[in-house]
Amino acid sequence: MLTGTSRVVRSACLMVCALAALALNAPTHAQCAGDINGDGQIDGHDLSILLSNWGLCPPTLTSVTPLHGSTLGGTVLTIDGAWFGGTVEVTVGGVPCTGVELVTPTQLRATTPPGAAGQAPIAVTAIGGTSLSPQPFTYVEQQIQSIVPSSGPYGGGTQITITGQYLAGTTSVTAGGVPCTNVVVVSGTQITAVTPAGLIGAVDVVVTGAKGVVTVARGFTYSNAMVPSWATLIEPVPDPAVVTDASLRVAISSTGLAWRVRDTATQIEMVLIPPGTFQMGCSASQQWDCSYSESPVHTVTLTNAFYMGRYEVTQAQWQARMGSNPSYFQSASEEVPADQVPNRPVESVSWNITQGFMTQTGMRLPTEAEWEYACRAGTTTAFHGFTGYLSGTNDDSLLGNIAWYTSNSNNQTRPVGGKLGNGYGLHDMSGNALEWVNDRFGPYPAEPQVDPSGPGIGYYPAVRGGDWGNNSYYSRASWRYNVPADSTAYRVGFRAARTP
Repeated sequence: MLTGTSRVVRSACLMVCALAALALNAPTHAQCAGDINGDGQIDGHDLSILLSNWGLCPPTLTSVTPLHGSTLGGTVLTIDGAWFGGTVEVTVGGVPCTGVELVTPTQLRATTPPGAAGQAPIAVTAIGGTSLSPQPFTYVEQQIQSIVPSSGPYGGGTQITITGQYLAGTTSVTAGGVPCTNVVVVSGTQITAVTPAGLIGAVDVVVTGAKGVVTVARGFTYSNAMVPSWATLIEPVPDPAVVTDASLRVAISSTGLAWRVRDTATQIEMVLIPPGTFQMGCSASQQWDCSYSESPVHTVTLTNAFYMGRYEVTQAQWQARMGSNPSYFQSASEEVPADQVPNRPVESVSWNITQGFMTQTGMRLPTEAEWEYACRAGTTTAFHGFTGYLSGTNDDSLLGNIAWYTSNSNNQTRPVGGKLGNGYGLHDMSGNALEWVNDRFGPYPAEPQVDPSGPGIGYYPAVRGGDWGNNSYYSRASWRYNVPADSTAYRVGFRAARTP
C-alpha cells in the first residue's frame, strides 16, 4: 500500500508524464488540445495512450562520478538524476554493485564490482524501470611506463623510480618475487622502491595497488658489476640509448665494473671507459687539416679501465671542495640564468691549482691518450659520434650539435651537458672549456704505445678539446696544444678521471 508521501510523489510523476506525452504530441494548427494521436478528435484512443504511460516514471541519470576506477572493484560511485525512489539495483557491466544507498530522491551511491579493463555501462533499476548512464564507467589497471634504473647489483640496494599511471594506491613492489623495501608513493604517476638481493639476470617487477596488479616482464636486471668503494651506484650496465654501439657495451660490461657512478664525496658523475686499442693522432675535418703536432698517427693500447667525468667539473663542484670560485664567467647572462651559472664549467684554474683539487678528492687528470680515446668512443673522425651520426663526422657545419664554440656560444661558457654526448655518454668533449690533461706536451712517437703518459720533463702541460672562443679547428678529436702550468686562462677548465 502506498503511503501519503508515495501517493504525492506518484501523482506528481503521473502529471509530469502526462504533460510530457502531451508535449510530444502537441497539436498542429489543425489539431485541438487533447488530440494526442492527431486524428482530429478527442476520444478513447487518446485516453488509451495516456493510460498506457500510467505508473511511476523510470529513473533519469544525469551524471556519475567518478567515471573510472580499479578493475578490482571498490570504487564508490555518486549517481545524480531523478526518480530514484524505490531503486532496487545498480549494475556496472551487468554485474550488481554493492552498498547501494538512496541518499536523496535525486542521488544514489553504489560501490562497483570487479570488472575487466575497459568500458562498462552503468544501469539503475527502480520501480519505474531501468535507465542507463549517458557515459560508461571505465575499469583501469595500474600502468607502468618506465623503471629507472633498469638494472643494479645482485646484492640489492638499488633505488628504482617507477613511472606510470594510477600509482597512488600502490601497496607493494616485488623484484623477482621478493618484496622491495622503502616503497614510497611520490605521486599518482611515480613511486620509488629499493631492490632486494637477487640472482644475476633479468627478473619481473610486480606492482600491486588499489587499481590492480601490473607485471613488467624482465623489468629489472641484476648484474655482478662492482661499484668502487669511493662511488655511489647510478647505473651498473650501459644504457643502450646512450652507449648505442653494442661492442662498446660488451667492452664495458666485460670489465665487471659498474658503468655509471657518482663520486660520493664530490657528487661528480662518472662513466666507465673500458680498456682498448685505437689510432691516436691526426683526424682532419672537411675545413681543416691537422697540425704537425698531431702526427704521426700511432697505435695506442690502454690496458686498464678508468672512470671519466661525464661532464667538465662545474663551478659549484669546485667551490664546494675548494671554498672559492676563480671562474671568469660567474655572472648570469641572457643565455644563462642565475640559477644555472653554478653549472658552467669552472675555468681560470691552472694545471698546478687543479693538482690541489685532485689531492683532496682522490681523482686525477686523464692522460692525453685516455682523453682522446674517451673522446673518440670508437670513432676515427674529426668529431665524435652523436645522434644521427653515430660513426662520427668530418663535417664542420655539424659541430654545433656537440659543442659550444665561437659560432654559437656568444663568447661565453654554458652549463655543462647542454650538447649531445658521445658514444660513452660524455658531454662537452669538444668546445665549452679547454681541458687540462696530465701529460706534458711533446712530439708523438711513430711506434705503438702502451699506456703512454707523455714526456717526463721539459714541456708545458697539454690541453685538449676546444673552447667557447675558438672555431672548429680546435674542436677536432686529435687537436692538441700546450699551456704553461701556472696559466689561469679563462678558456681552460678540466675534467676529472679516477682509477677504479
